[in-house]
Amino acid sequence: MRLLIALPLLVLLVLFALSNRAAVTLGLWPTGISLSAPLALVVLGALALGFLAGGVVVRISELRYRRRARQAEAKVRRLEDELAALKPPAPPVPRS
Repeated sequence: MRLLIALPLLVLLVLFALSNRAAVTLGLWPTGISLSAPLALVVLGALALGFLAGGVVVRISELRYRRRARQAEAKVRRLEDELAALKPPAPPVPRS
């Protein structure tokens, strides 16, 4: 199933990269640093950086929920242990 989704996307990425080989110059304004690179590399690199930045933001935002889940699991274990300690032992089952 993943291959059915990934393969067309990979073909589109390759076609995009082959169609946009013209060199562009990127400049960092206040420093005067400039870099010449193919347009496809610049666009795909910007998409990759955006994807990674989004992943980091999602990961950071879910840390709170992971902590709450760990605390809830610890509380459940503690309450189950208390319940087991409060229950009287089960009577033996008679064999016939």
